[in-house]
Amino acid sequence: MYSHAAKIPGLIFCTGQMPIDSVGNVVPGDITAHTAQCISNLTDVLKAAGSSWDKVVKVNVYLKSMNDYTAMNEEYIKLLPDPKPARTCIQAGGLPYDIDIEIEAIAAA
Repeated sequence: MYSHAAKIPGLIFCTGQMPIDSVGNVVPGDITAHTAQCISNLTDVLKAAGSSWDKVVKVNVYLKSMNDYTAMNEEYIKLLPDPKPARTCIQAGGLPYDIDIEIEAIAAA
């Protein structure tokens, strides 16, 4: 098992979250649904660590295919508060369970 977050003074590093539900199953749906699930999972991790999206300073998004970028970005913009954190988005060579997206975040404590 791994940690969902690691804290150091002033910062919280959230492990990449996949589009899985609370029992570990990949949620059905397309990249839009999967993006929403990753963000929901990160919301839970941030809350448990004593932070929130308002304190997120950096996000990394890993996509299986950059063809999903536009749909992912539309959902991301819709769900995250303004101002948006700094973000990197790359196409990953391979993600666990052959998922299409994984999102990680760094937040202020």
